[in-house]
Amino acid sequence: MIRTFYFQRNEDVSGVSGIGKVLEGVEFTDGTVVIRWLSKYASTAVYNNMKQFEDIHGHEGKGHIGWNDAWRYGKTLFCMWATN
Repeated sequence: MIRTFYFQRNEDVSGVSGIGKVLEGVEFTDGTVVIRWLSKYASTAVYNNMKQFEDIHGHEGKGHIGWNDAWRYGKTLFCMWATN
């Protein structure tokens, strides 16, 4: 099942992407993830899977993924990264 999501950043570690809703993404049935940055440096990137995306952009829990299809389950679904 194809799922869409957004990434909400609470702190901008790099000083480039900003805070708030910083990207939109799609996770395809085979696990491939495609994202589109919403900043003034808009770009598109492809990752092999969600873990690869998280490892690169998670910044130790300084943001979260919100799944746009959460309404199907009657609740809000977030994916939070653990901080060390």
